[in-house]
Amino acid sequence: MTTQTAPQTEAKTYQMLIEGQWVSAKSGETFERLNPANGTLVGTYPLADIPDVDLAVDAARRAFDSGTWSNAPVKQRHDVLRKVADGLRANIGALAALLAQEVGKPLNMAMGEVALAADVYEYFAGISLDMHGEAITQFAPDAVGLTVHEPVGVVGVITPWNFPLLLISWKLAPALATGCTVVAKPAQLTPGTTVELGRIIQEAGAPDGVVNVITGPGSKIGQHMAEHPKVDKIAFTGSTEVGRSVMRAAATNIKKLSLELGGKSPNVVFADANIDAAVAGAFFAIYLNTGQVCQAGSRLLLQESVKDQFMEKLIAFTKTVKLGDPLDPETTMGPVVDQNQLSTVEHYVAEGQKEGAKMLIGGSRPKGNGLDKGFFFEPTIFDSVASNMTIAQEEIFGPVLSVLTFKDIDDALRIANDTSYGLASAVWTNDLNTALKMAKGIRAGTVWVNAFHQAGLPNMPYGGYKQSGIGRELGRHGLDEYLETKAIQIKLG
Repeated sequence: MTTQTAPQTEAKTYQMLIEGQWVSAKSGETFERLNPANGTLVGTYPLADIPDVDLAVDAARRAFDSGTWSNAPVKQRHDVLRKVADGLRANIGALAALLAQEVGKPLNMAMGEVALAADVYEYFAGISLDMHGEAITQFAPDAVGLTVHEPVGVVGVITPWNFPLLLISWKLAPALATGCTVVAKPAQLTPGTTVELGRIIQEAGAPDGVVNVITGPGSKIGQHMAEHPKVDKIAFTGSTEVGRSVMRAAATNIKKLSLELGGKSPNVVFADANIDAAVAGAFFAIYLNTGQVCQAGSRLLLQESVKDQFMEKLIAFTKTVKLGDPLDPETTMGPVVDQNQLSTVEHYVAEGQKEGAKMLIGGSRPKGNGLDKGFFFEPTIFDSVASNMTIAQEEIFGPVLSVLTFKDIDDALRIANDTSYGLASAVWTNDLNTALKMAKGIRAGTVWVNAFHQAGLPNMPYGGYKQSGIGRELGRHGLDEYLETKAIQIKLG
């Protein structure tokens, strides 16, 4: 039986969206994105510079200050967001193919990302109709207090390359729902879907200047946007190192900040867990998107009595991975995003071996079947990992799993919290007391119990403790990040 590979979409030349107009960079310069699986051209994009950022910020500032969006009836904003959701669903095939080629993720996973992004706009469209403040009427007979919530203003959105459509939607949807205007700067490696999203938002009826999209290097134009005095808030997802730089830049005018940063998430399996479910969960936790996930379960903590049984099953599961062209429906894992990321993964694998961890599977670049043309790396598992080893402490952002063991709950909590990060975590157990003690004791923004990455509750708040970030995304907490709170005190005559 022959499986047909989805056709590669034709490489396009893109423009930026500024104040409702499609424009090139003022310099006329461009850059290209090549498919990380095979080196073919995916798209050509404007190489924005400081003057382009200033134009986009000025456009967003004018749009906000005019009140055409910030003071628009909430039903108008609701209707635009619903149309954005519809537009994403109507274009799911083309957007997924573009994601697969820019990021390198398998096509079915890319389809899921587009669908989830559409759900985000639909959710915030609905919640926008239920935004309200409160009145204080009983405290004093001759005074009334009002607590009202107003949009922050101009929001600079800076997003990474691993989930370029979903992660920008986590920011854009609540920003638009509250009446903010936006300048979006996607990762230079994966700008295409953000440009297409800008088109969909424009077609959905957002006024000119409400959403602006610029493309280019974060080190220059992202930094300038973070420093810009006309930007009121920065919403950033990326590495902790770059997050520190964004914080320093945002201090110029004391911007509001939300930062979703790195992670080294513990995935803790107790002996009484459903082992088969936990094995599938551990596989999904580390290998989703080739391990290029902030919340990846990159530290697997196994209770000593079940370690051998668990690892036998996990290794067998890992051997089923099919590396290949992301557009091939049989592919279950694509390449890492570029040569830099591949070199990073290779560096950490070498460090793991140097420090004495035992490599059970993987550990190198695959050969043959056309894989030599791309940035592929075998799914890799290290055993006998100590908590102080580099591969147990630093974010690798690739398909590399570190396996540690623990004796009891206290030991598991100690190891789970032995990190500078605190983004996500998971606990696998059938004992309610164990689950709750672990969930309360782990210092992380998300704790799954008997699941990883999702448990069917997509709009719960998401964000990190410690060096994993500031603020929350999704849910009402995510909406609050784009609102200022004002107290109004009225003295009655």
